[in-house]
Amino acid sequence: MRESVQAEVMMSFLVSEELSFRIPVELGYETCDPYAVRLTFHLPGDAPVTWAFGRELLIDGVGRPCGEGDVRVSPAEVDSLSEVLIRLQVGGDQALFRSSTAPLIAFLDRTDKLVPLGQEGALAEFDADLDEALDRILAEEQSTG
Repeated sequence: MRESVQAEVMMSFLVSEELSFRIPVELGYETCDPYAVRLTFHLPGDAPVTWAFGRELLIDGVGRPCGEGDVRVSPAEVDSLSEVLIRLQVGGDQALFRSSTAPLIAFLDRTDKLVPLGQEGALAEFDADLDEALDRILAEEQSTG
């Protein structure tokens, strides 16, 4: 059975030190992909952009700097956990967003009630989908190799 958690949060898109603007960001979590959260950013004048990354990265990033590579999450200030920075990077391009911590924690709490952290692997549907995807990838590799 597919279940989900959705929320909308207003975040600041930090274009530069002098320029930022508020945008709506949809947060999503589905039991069919229990390790990931999805953030859909609604930037003015552009089509919505969705990023998927580990739920645990968002959980850990609320309290301390986390992440390597394309997604990094950290408290906005060392001495305060009231705001979180989310940095997304593709090649040399990056986008920086700031959010209040409270709505992120409320969203994460709802995901934990749906699938407790550490229990993601217990979802038979996810395991079956993962096995099917891995079988398909291996079959494609063998047919091209």
